[in-house]
Amino acid sequence: MIDHHGVETITVTMRQGVQAMLNPQSPIPLYRQLADILLAGIRSGAYPPDSRIPSEHVLASTYGIGRPTARQAVDFLVRRRLLFRKRGAGTFVRADSMEVDLLSLAGTTSAFLRKGLDIHTHLLEKPRLSSIAPDSDNPLSGRSAYTMSRLVSVEDTPVLMENTYLDATIFAGIDAVNMENQSLSKIVDERYFMRPVRGTQHFSIGYAEGAAALHLNVSTATPILVVKRCLHFSNAENAIYAELYCRTDRFVFSQTISLLSGQDEM
Repeated sequence: MIDHHGVETITVTMRQGVQAMLNPQSPIPLYRQLADILLAGIRSGAYPPDSRIPSEHVLASTYGIGRPTARQAVDFLVRRRLLFRKRGAGTFVRADSMEVDLLSLAGTTSAFLRKGLDIHTHLLEKPRLSSIAPDSDNPLSGRSAYTMSRLVSVEDTPVLMENTYLDATIFAGIDAVNMENQSLSKIVDERYFMRPVRGTQHFSIGYAEGAAALHLNVSTATPILVVKRCLHFSNAENAIYAELYCRTDRFVFSQTISLLSGQDEM
């Protein structure tokens, strides 16, 4: 099929009449395009929990791609715990456990997106240069640093509030970046060419007060998960410090630990 721009596309019909296309001319790899189509089918209910998706052979034949590409797309969703394989039976849609690997180095927004959840990130406070008050937990205290505050909501329900502090020298100019509904880890990667190499995190049970309780829509007597973490980069220790206040009545927050590399998945 040739569209009005002269670009060839491969068109197929999914379950429930959903139309989907692969574009060989797109800079997005074909396996990611196919993974996105399958994810859309999962989220729309075309592939409900515990249902079997088409085999890699069928996917390859249907979309006119090689089986390695189809396998790569399926592997992509398996790694993100959206699909799971049963030996000799096929690949199935994983029932949503509402568990979010929030505490990896990839960052808060990335954790929800990897789960395939529909999230909204609202800036409560845009990045601004501030003098940080003394705080034994905050390695940037007593200095100037960029501060920002965000509220993450899932399906219009607030689930997490995050206060972030960024080294003023390393992240100069970040106050000019539009952070609304943006992934901080992605901005740090693409704008500053930096990825965290390790992090330290401390967990406790606490209670939201004042503005935090208001934004999270909880009472001051409701227990919440409090996470304080520092991210370290190859050229800078403690470049980012964050305080996370997490409602645990809707999600189980987890952390994946790799015994092979000793690092969380990026």
